[in-house]
Amino acid sequence: MNPMIATAKTAMDKAIEHMKLEFSRLRVGRASASMVEGVKVDAYGTMMTLKEVAALAIPDARTITITPWDKGLFGEIEKGILAANVGLTPVNDGKIIRLNMPPITEDRRKDFVKQIKKFGEDAKVAIRNLRRDAMDGSKKQTPPLSEDDARRFQDELQKVTDHATSETDRLVEAKSKEVMTL
Repeated sequence: MNPMIATAKTAMDKAIEHMKLEFSRLRVGRASASMVEGVKVDAYGTMMTLKEVAALAIPDARTITITPWDKGLFGEIEKGILAANVGLTPVNDGKIIRLNMPPITEDRRKDFVKQIKKFGEDAKVAIRNLRRDAMDGSKKQTPPLSEDDARRFQDELQKVTDHATSETDRLVEAKSKEVMTL
């Protein structure tokens, strides 16, 4: 039974990682390169991501700087950022492009917390679905499991599920607290 539990645990860990990725994409007032690194830019007739054509840096908590490797791409990078609708306006000084994060209001912070909790709930639903799939898989196994083995499998799977759920709750709580104290 160990391989089925290991597979379920790996899938649950992926659900948690996906939730973390969603957290990093939130624009909560603190600058993060992940907010813009996937922006598509038309470079030399080919669509490329921003991180492929420029260096991204975070000099302070509210600023993202973009330094293109080719100075001829300034205009295309600005167009790409505006087209991506990330909510930031590029400021070009001829050497680098700056993206300044506006301060967020208390109401907006509460909206972010709601979004964070939704991401957490989505992750927990995925975890529960993975548990259900593993349980169904164990029941369809041939030869069938003995009652004792089936009970041990359920107990072990529940421990893995409980751990993943508590980790999700912990991450949601930490991110919510971070957003409210920015």
